[in-house]
Amino acid sequence: MRAKAVALGVGVAALCTVPLVITVTADAAPDVLLSRNHPVLASSAKDAARTGTMAVDGDTTTRWTTSTPAGTQWLRLDLGRLQAVTRVRLVWDQAYARAYRLQLSADGTRWTDLSRVTGGDGGVDDQRRLKGTGRYLRLLALQRAWASGYSLREMQVYGPGPAVAATPVRSAPVTVPAAAAGLTDSRKKELAFQLVSSAENSTLNWRSQFGYIEDIGDGRGYTAGIIGFCSGTSDMLAVVTEYTQRSPGNRLAKYLPALRAVDGSDSHAGLDPGFTAAWKAAAADLLFQKVQEDERDQLYFDPAVTLATSDGLRALGQFAYYDAAVMHGMSGLRGIRAAAMRVAKTPKQGGDENEWLNAFLNARVAEMRTEEAHSDVTRVETAQRAFLKAGNFDLNAPLTWSVYGDKYSVAS
Repeated sequence: MRAKAVALGVGVAALCTVPLVITVTADAAPDVLLSRNHPVLASSAKDAARTGTMAVDGDTTTRWTTSTPAGTQWLRLDLGRLQAVTRVRLVWDQAYARAYRLQLSADGTRWTDLSRVTGGDGGVDDQRRLKGTGRYLRLLALQRAWASGYSLREMQVYGPGPAVAATPVRSAPVTVPAAAAGLTDSRKKELAFQLVSSAENSTLNWRSQFGYIEDIGDGRGYTAGIIGFCSGTSDMLAVVTEYTQRSPGNRLAKYLPALRAVDGSDSHAGLDPGFTAAWKAAAADLLFQKVQEDERDQLYFDPAVTLATSDGLRALGQFAYYDAAVMHGMSGLRGIRAAAMRVAKTPKQGGDENEWLNAFLNARVAEMRTEEAHSDVTRVETAQRAFLKAGNFDLNAPLTWSVYGDKYSVAS
């Protein structure tokens, strides 16, 4: 691997380009190929001939290619059960990732970095001596080399095994279940961002909100940026931490100790009086804008849509999960989902999609009303519930909705 890679917790990854199913090193047990023909989900796919399944079919003449040029894209692999992962081998097409992360998860929603790569130059990336355990492995591509997006010929995941038998998936026509393909469409994803922005920022132009920052009095300290990152709920800290990793001399870096100290509270200690001005100034930096988008996707959009997809929900349900994650966090989303499960079944469990979403929105409203700052539930009742009553499970435009007394519409 020619990219700069760090295998977290175990030092720098060793280098190898030999595509063996079983390999032996002097200090390791034989590696077993765990990934071939296992189910995958992808953030997008160019067409039926370039879906995520093509990246695990054992054939380097086929490939997964993304359908949008968005900087952050992902490919999620289900290994069938918890597996120890010791090696990941990626064979890139010309459209490779300059920066990416390999992540593991036990449940497909909470992710831990297995390795981070910067300075990638394509070709074959073979990372060895990795150390992690999970059922799901995700390739999170963060920086593209080509403007068109990403293209990966093969992803091979190894560990001590034993491998779980998998049904071949080369013939699968799409990367994600048909009933859950909604927000993987770039236009639907953009619509989701507009819907959230109408509630968080009172505008459909979410790209104008990188510099937004104020204390709205909800007990979460400063709220800022494109989805309302908060100084009291760890996500603002995550944004500034990632920004500082990518740009160590940035004007927000000096506030990291204060952000760590106020995390979990509504305090401004150490942030006033200069932090808000520094945030607004940093918003002119294209790198800071990209960090906000990347953290939004990694912390909220990707895990929420993945969870909704696994529940068999279409675009409306995926958006309902994402909006809940933005306000309540992923742990809050899981709590709302658990409350809904006490009265209804998900479509994946054989339940009716309309009944499930009504139960989920009821649980969401109940949770919102536990906080005075969120007692206005119009972002659910006159938006998401209105779409549900209209039977618009795919969030097809034109759309009209109201949030906090303001009306919005999207024609197409």
